[in-house]
Amino acid sequence: MLKDLDARILRIYQSDPDIQMAQLASKAGTTPAVLSRRLARLRQNGQIVAKEAIINWQILGYKVEVSLRITLDKTHHSAFDNFMSEARKIEEVIEIQTFLGKVDVRLLLIAKNMDDYQKVYRERILRLPHLLEIEPLMHIARVHNKEVLPI
Repeated sequence: MLKDLDARILRIYQSDPDIQMAQLASKAGTTPAVLSRRLARLRQNGQIVAKEAIINWQILGYKVEVSLRITLDKTHHSAFDNFMSEARKIEEVIEIQTFLGKVDVRLLLIAKNMDDYQKVYRERILRLPHLLEIEPLMHIARVHNKEVLPI
């Protein structure tokens, strides 16, 4: 459970990770020294994992986004590990999620255009080991994209 001050710090920090520490301390209602100790503890406890850049890949020329829902043939004892090892090697795969249920894995794949997507799909995706079923879902629009936690 987060203390009230830690929650205030995280709420401000996650919405503006480039904020100056003195300004963050002021907005959170604490001193820079206390803020520094709290941030160090939040990092040490794993509550703050990293500060990262979010790159707009569409501006870089990637116009196609496809979600591939994949069911694996799990009759081989290392099917999952083999699949993951090979899927991680595909540069166009920018996210991998695993699930319980009929769908085992979801790959988020980006491509410059449909020809590029078809090439990656045929030459890389379809050659992944232990595929049983693939359902491609073409991305149309991002309606809501928020990774700010309700702290």
